[in-house]
Amino acid sequence: MVSRRDSNSLLLCVLCVLCVCTAGCGYALAGRGSFLPEYIKTIGIPTFVNRTTVFNLETLLTQKVRAEFIGRGKYQILPQQSGVDAVLIGEITSVSIVPASFSTQQIATRYALTMAARIELRDLRENKVLWENPSLMFRQEYEATSGRSATDPVAFFQQDVNALDRITTDFARSIVSAILEAF
Repeated sequence: MVSRRDSNSLLLCVLCVLCVCTAGCGYALAGRGSFLPEYIKTIGIPTFVNRTTVFNLETLLTQKVRAEFIGRGKYQILPQQSGVDAVLIGEITSVSIVPASFSTQQIATRYALTMAARIELRDLRENKVLWENPSLMFRQEYEATSGRSATDPVAFFQQDVNALDRITTDFARSIVSAILEAF
């Protein structure tokens, strides 16, 4: 028969072995790691190109991406393409909106917003692409804020100005996470 003291000792030994085995497994807190080369200290993020009809989308998205990088605290972010270690180039290629759910009166109550972009992070020292996604897609659903239907992104953003802020914040977070965490 195993005594209580022996079972506690065995449990403690098992926990210690597990701790030792997982200590060097490479896990880090989400958002704190980076696969970028050590010599990259400054990243240039010029204003993205906007190929959509949504006014000021490029400015807002660029500001959100810059703020997300700054929030990670590891890199100096500048608005230019020269005099930096790496440059992030972005082009917003499309924004679409479709009703996702309807009320009993057949009025849209939720909308699915989809934004597509081309993003490239280039190492200027080695003149090579560190990360790219030529067709980055982001989809998010939002509650309708008015009783009117709006399947045109411009009309939707005019009705719900907070939706533009939300989608650019979420999109920026996904871009920076993908770049820094190499997903």
